[in-house]
Amino acid sequence: MSDLYLVATPIGNLEDMSFRAVRILKEVTLVAAEDTRTSSKLLKHYQINTPLTSYHDHNKAAKTEILINHLKVADLALISDAGTPAINDPGFTLVQAALSAGHRIVPVPGPSAPIAALSASGLPTDNFLYLGYLPRKKKGRQDLLLFVKDFPWTLVFLETPHRLLNALDDCCSILGDRQIAVARELTKLHEEIKRGTINQVKDHYTEKEPKGEITLIIAGKEKDQIWDQKHLLKIIKEETGSGGISPSQLAKRLAKESGWSRKDIYDLMQELHD
Repeated sequence: MSDLYLVATPIGNLEDMSFRAVRILKEVTLVAAEDTRTSSKLLKHYQINTPLTSYHDHNKAAKTEILINHLKVADLALISDAGTPAINDPGFTLVQAALSAGHRIVPVPGPSAPIAALSASGLPTDNFLYLGYLPRKKKGRQDLLLFVKDFPWTLVFLETPHRLLNALDDCCSILGDRQIAVARELTKLHEEIKRGTINQVKDHYTEKEPKGEITLIIAGKEKDQIWDQKHLLKIIKEETGSGGISPSQLAKRLAKESGWSRKDIYDLMQELHD
């Protein structure tokens, strides 16, 4: 069976292309690329003459079968516009189809904007949650931030320049004025990593409109802000014993104070009642 190679490419600086990536792209018989115009420049720079074919969101429904048929007779490489393929691009669909057809998936690791930003952020990296692009619409964005606000892990998002200030507003109002690193134009000439509180970073970009690809690294909720279960149970017993407040109202109030989710608090209350 032929192999599908997922080849990471530079996110800005062409020197970040690995020797192995160049070799694989030269050895395969076809390279599937998100944007052939962008990728042709990269291949030309490294004197790679392998044929290119497009594979993107608008043609993946028809093109996936064609590429799987190619894999029946020869190896195939997949690259994205920049960075690691199948991360926030249509490559995921091709990977699933190739696996279903019994092909081996071979990662050729390299540049990745979220990982590069996280490593340089100065925020904890032992546990983190990557969530891709923040939703475009305000309600969707706020709903997602409300869902993750009590998580203790470092949060990693992608964002566009024209939505950055609105996103920072929502982050601050829902998550609080936490520490953040905004990484912009990584590995490129105008690379910038702005660190500070969310409000400090927002002030910086209010004065200077950002440009380029942006990654947000946001501190998780501090562990000392989250009550341990023993203390939470003690408060629940005291409050429910005194009466005067409904379970739903108590769960809502304690969620704000304890760092626990409203649902988990309500479940604990139900267990005590049972």
